[in-house]
Amino acid sequence: MGYAKQVDANQVEIVRTFRKLGCSVFVASAVGKGFPDLVVGRAGITYLVECKVKGGKLNDLQTSFHQAWKGAPIHVVHGAEEAIELFKTARGYES
Repeated sequence: MGYAKQVDANQVEIVRTFRKLGCSVFVASAVGKGFPDLVVGRAGITYLVECKVKGGKLNDLQTSFHQAWKGAPIHVVHGAEEAIELFKTARGYES
């Protein structure tokens, strides 16, 4: 089953927040096939991040990708606050 490549309305805000935290961000939402929206790097650590609006759910392709992924956990972020929280609990975070 295919899905249109759709960008969640809060993605720009999430990207902006990560960059303010000193992260490098590659927007990968056009990759499709369930691949997460963002590849985020900070302090030598790479994070795969799926952007979702509040109440948004993973589609079937995203769920399959998340279940099959054997790397570090994929983080689902619903807004700027969750982006900040991710780095408060991450190794290498400097407040």
